[in-house]
Amino acid sequence: MSKKKKQEAELTLKNSINADLFEQLKSKKKELEKVEEVKKEEERQRKVEERKQREKNKSFEELLNESNLNWENYKK
Repeated sequence: MSKKKKQEAELTLKNSINADLFEQLKSKKKELEKVEEVKKEEERQRKVEERKQREKNKSFEELLNESNLNWENYKK
């Protein structure tokens, strides 16, 4: 019986607070998760844009040095 009493005594957060308050907390959590997701997407977009700008501003020499082509093959 002591096991059964322990289980009854252990209240979860959901049981100990008002149902309305619990729903408010759940909705706030979902809202914060959406905001975080939007922030992550904006950060990803910003990084993509920065990469494009860096690529755009590279000199011909930098682009040539980064190229994987072996230019000696075309000299023959």
